Order: sequence, then structure tokens, then C-alpha cells
Amino acid sequence: MIYSIARAFLQLSIIGFVLEFIFTQKNAGWIVLAYLFMVSVAGYTAGKRAKHVPRGKYVAGASILAGTAVTMLLLVLLNVFPFTPRYIIPVAGMMVGNAMTVTGVTMKKLRDDIKIQKNLVETALALGATPRQATLQQVKRALIIALSPVLDNAKTVGLISLPGAMTGLIMGGASPLEAIQLQIVVMNMLIGASTVSSIMSTYFCWPSFFTKAYQLEDKVFTAE
Repeated sequence: MIYSIARAFLQLSIIGFVLEFIFTQKNAGWIVLAYLFMVSVAGYTAGKRAKHVPRGKYVAGASILAGTAVTMLLLVLLNVFPFTPRYIIPVAGMMVGNAMTVTGVTMKKLRDDIKIQKNLVETALALGATPRQATLQQVKRALIIALSPVLDNAKTVGLISLPGAMTGLIMGGASPLEAIQLQIVVMNMLIGASTVSSIMSTYFCWPSFFTKAYQLEDKVFTAE
């Protein structure tokens, strides 16, 4: 606990100085660099959770990048947020953080479920099913479990606790109605980024779970 508190204090102190520098820069390259750094750290962290998935850190990183980049591009094209460090970096941080958690859980749950139900998957493959068809139920279960906390949070937002973005705006002097408008946008973009990242991770996992002959890769499912 002491280590975690000390590490959080150090990281937040450093990132405060870094953001202070980036916010004063006019070059958009700093935004992209900060975003890619966040995705890299998130991919590494999510990959550690799914440690038995081959190349898990790269799979997680690519999934998080796909989900958050699509959502971020949509927000910029629709002029929801201006493409400036003060808006893009905090928004990207929220999306990457949520996508990281969801992606790690999806990958781990998918691998564990296939391992538990290995006989069912192999039977389906023997009867002519493709890897995607043989693992459809495991994929659905992994997605449901990973996305449930995000969806539950959306269903109870405002009833149990006020979200961080909304609270910050209200404490900064904005009217509750303005804060709610922003929170609705934030909530939808978090759901969108998390969903896309979670689904993409299942697609990226499949090649490492099966051989070219459409057989389960034994070494992936024998590790404890």
C-alpha cells in the first residue's frame, strides 16, 4: 500500500510537469506522442494480465490502439473536442484507461474459457467448424464479463455517484446542465472505445490460439 501511494504521487507529479510543457506547445506531434505512450503502457499492463496469451502485450496494445483511435477520430471529425492538448490528452487518457481494463479481462477470460472447454472446441473443429465458429460461445462470454462493469456503470451513472468529469466541471463553476452534457459524451465514448477494443482483442487472439491446420495450439493451453 505504501509503495502504491508513493508511486502514484511520483507519477502524478512527473506527469503534471510533462503536461504543463505539452500544453504550451503548438506542434500536434506532442499530442500523438503522448497518446502513443499511454497506449504502450496500457498494452503492456493489459498484456501482463493475460500473460498466457502469446504476444499478449502486442495484442493488447493493438486492440487498445484500434478502439481508442477510432473513437478519438470520430470525436475530432464531429468537432466534439478541438484537436488541442488540453482536450485530447485527458480524453485519450480516460479512453485508454478503460480500454486497458476491458481488453486485459477479455483476453484472459477467452483463453481460460477455451482451456476449460477444450474438448467442446476440439469436437466442433473435428465436425468442420472454423476456429471462430468453434469458440463463438467463449468469445461471447468473455465480452459479456469484460464489458459488464462498463455497462453497469453507465446504467447507474448519477444515481449512485457523480462521475469524475462531471464533478470536476461542477467544482470548477460550470452549471450542472453543462456538466451533464459533457458527461454524456464522455460516457458514450468510453463505452465505444472499450467495446471496440474488447472485440478487436478477440480477433487478434485467434491466430495464436490455433495452428494453420485449425487445431488448438497445445502450448497455449497447457500453461497454468
